[in-house]
Amino acid sequence: MPAYEYSALNAKGREEKGLIEGDSPRQARQMLRDRGLTPMSVAQVAENSIAQSSPFQARRGSISSTELSLFTRQLATLVRSGLPLDEALAAVSQQSESKRVKRIALGVRSGVLEGSTLALSLNQFPKAFPPLFRATVEAGEQSGKLDHILERLAEYVERRQVMRNKVMLAAVYPAILTLVAIGVVVLLLTYVVPQVVGVYADIKADLPALTTGLIAVSNFLRNYGVFLLALIVVGGLVFNRLMKNDNFKRKMHRRQLGLPLIGRLTRGTNTGRFTRTLGILFGSGVPILEAMRIGTQVVTNLPMRDAIEVAARKVREGASLYRSLSESKLFPPITVHLIASGESSGRLDEMLDRAAENQEREVETLVAAVMGIFEPVLILAMGAIVLVIVLAILLPIFDLNQLVK
Repeated sequence: MPAYEYSALNAKGREEKGLIEGDSPRQARQMLRDRGLTPMSVAQVAENSIAQSSPFQARRGSISSTELSLFTRQLATLVRSGLPLDEALAAVSQQSESKRVKRIALGVRSGVLEGSTLALSLNQFPKAFPPLFRATVEAGEQSGKLDHILERLAEYVERRQVMRNKVMLAAVYPAILTLVAIGVVVLLLTYVVPQVVGVYADIKADLPALTTGLIAVSNFLRNYGVFLLALIVVGGLVFNRLMKNDNFKRKMHRRQLGLPLIGRLTRGTNTGRFTRTLGILFGSGVPILEAMRIGTQVVTNLPMRDAIEVAARKVREGASLYRSLSESKLFPPITVHLIASGESSGRLDEMLDRAAENQEREVETLVAAVMGIFEPVLILAMGAIVLVIVLAILLPIFDLNQLVK
């Protein structure tokens, strides 16, 4: 039974919007009239038709990673308990507080009730369900292990969400601290320093070099600070525009991999995503080449993505996965060795999961270490800058007698 989005007027003339299920738009309108509503518009829930109507509506077809995680866990739990798929989707729609999830769940349910597989029904909403999700569900349906596959998908989505939250939480405090430090320094140089050093304006004597330099910096920020800020903004916009060019972006990403700390973090993050995706797809019965093709979509670094595509071509020609990946020298050695062990023992999916866990732990440890070092370093740097400003202000006072003479 298809689901429809409706807009109708109630008895008081107020507009109401919602979702309703019916065999046809005519039946949906009749059901609204039976409720005492005057239907204004009734449209079947389908992302393709929505995407053609307006950009705003097209964005409604996507859901956040948190919503996807909750949707997957609820659906996996209900299917695992033996509930029919259509009833499980209806229950997920009823339990969700998000209108987008309600709409998508009913849209998927309508496809299932019409006889389509769950994977085909999910294909109606490509913005909500990534290729990994849809390919894994399809493999689960073909193997008859949909409940098990949904459980693995739920764990995968939840693990990615937890990892993303950890990184974001670790970066929030240093980011706020950095902004506050910059704001304090700018305030001192543009407002406090001119007020204090103004008393030296009438003294016709040479000021200490530190004080002179501080006054010059203060005057520059007061006179050209707006232009400097505009230049930074324009530079950021230009760089963002250049990053849309694949060649320039590829060069930047390659340089990023060569940086001591950032390169290691980038390599570990992308390797963890790829091996986790490859492990869940291959373990669900997706062919290795198809799994590698889908796995490239979660890799954000272009040189690493190119290396995976080259490795896929070599695997297609008969080469082993670990040799194909090791030739690029972009993937951590421990990951390559675990893949080699998995291929030789016939437990590739297990070794891929272990490699992903190893990289995720390393990234978490690295982020925690960097943030733990960054905070005291930033505080010390802030203290040093304030000390220089205070010394520049006090040095003329220490030598006041000489300046007066």
